[in-house]
Amino acid sequence: MTQTNKTPEPKVESLFNRIAPNYDKMNSLISLGNHKRWREIAMQRLDVQPGNFAIDVCCGTGDWTISLAKAVGPSGQVIGLDFSKEMLKIASEKIKAAGVQDRVTLVEGDAMHLPFDDRKFDVATIGFGLRNVPDADQVLREMVRVVRTNGKIACLETSQPTNPAIKMGWNAYFKTVPVMAKFAVNKYREYHYLQRTTKQFVSAEKLAKMFEDAGMHNVTYRTFTMGAAALHLGRA
Repeated sequence: MTQTNKTPEPKVESLFNRIAPNYDKMNSLISLGNHKRWREIAMQRLDVQPGNFAIDVCCGTGDWTISLAKAVGPSGQVIGLDFSKEMLKIASEKIKAAGVQDRVTLVEGDAMHLPFDDRKFDVATIGFGLRNVPDADQVLREMVRVVRTNGKIACLETSQPTNPAIKMGWNAYFKTVPVMAKFAVNKYREYHYLQRTTKQFVSAEKLAKMFEDAGMHNVTYRTFTMGAAALHLGRA
C-alpha cells in the first residue's frame, strides 16, 4: 500500500524519479557491490526484533526496507518513506517479489516532516539519503521524534576519508562517477549532482556530533572501505 504526503523539493524529487530505473545498478557499480555488505553489518548491529515497528526514511527502491521487513517478521510492521514516486514503484515491486508486502507500507512523503506521531517506532533507518536532504539536522531530529525512548536509529552514508592519500584517491574515484553513469545509464547530469553531494557531505566524526545534537545518546560509528562510507548508530 502506498500513501502520499508530498515533499516541497520538486527539483531533487524529479532527479530521483529520473534515475529510479537504474538506481540499483548504479549503486552496485559505484560501491563495487559493497553496499550490500554494509547493510548486512548495519542489520547485525541494529538487532531488530520480531514484532518491532520500523521506519526506513528515504527508502529509495526498498533494499533496507525489505531487510527490516524480514527481521520484524509477520508480527511486525515497516514503513518505507520516500519522496520519489518512481523509486516507490520499484520498491513496491521488489517488496512483493520478496514476499513481505503484508508487513510493509510505502509512504510518499518528506523526510524533514515525517507524517507520524511522536514515539511511534522501535527502529528508524536512513540509507544513502541524508546527504541529499535540504537539512540533515532536521531529518535527524525528526527521526528522534518518531522513535520511542531508547529506540534505535541508524544511518548508512557516504563519508570522508581522513587519511590524505586515501582521500585523494577517493576524490579521484568519485570524479569518475558521472562518466560511469553517462556510459552505463546515460545520466551524466544526475550523477554529477550526486557526486557533488557526496563530496560535500560531512565526515563520520561530524555526523556523530550531529546525532548527539539531534538528541541521541550512545552514539557510535564505524567506517567502511577506508572511510568511503560510514554506519552511525544512536539511541533516541
